[in-house]
Amino acid sequence: MTKITVETSVNAALEKVWDCWTIPKHIVNWNFALDEWCCPKAENDLKENGRFSYTMSSKDGKMSFDFGGIYTRIKPMELIHYTLGDGRKVEISFRYDGKNTILTETFETEEVNPEEMQKNGWQAILDNFKKYTESC
Repeated sequence: MTKITVETSVNAALEKVWDCWTIPKHIVNWNFALDEWCCPKAENDLKENGRFSYTMSSKDGKMSFDFGGIYTRIKPMELIHYTLGDGRKVEISFRYDGKNTILTETFETEEVNPEEMQKNGWQAILDNFKKYTESC
């Protein structure tokens, strides 16, 4: 399985970035790759062996799917590791450089969609996250 890394630099304090990434009332505002989509529901039990589930839906209501998994490792304001429902692993790191918080996400690819499409989709979600976090 191939691993892909995406990254963003958020002009915000580490604590704010962590909260926007992990608290459901924030997650629903940024967790989608395209403007035609939304995230109407987010549940997050942020602890090792805790589960998360995010519903992603087209704004016209014609398509919807759940994205979820189980946390395998958490170090508050430093890292989050989880396993998706299909067994793929994801690692996220948070690092404050004195001005910005660098969020780096590495995920194992799935075998249905081209890798470039997957990378672009995950990066688009990170870009939405940056935009939302810097504006809230």
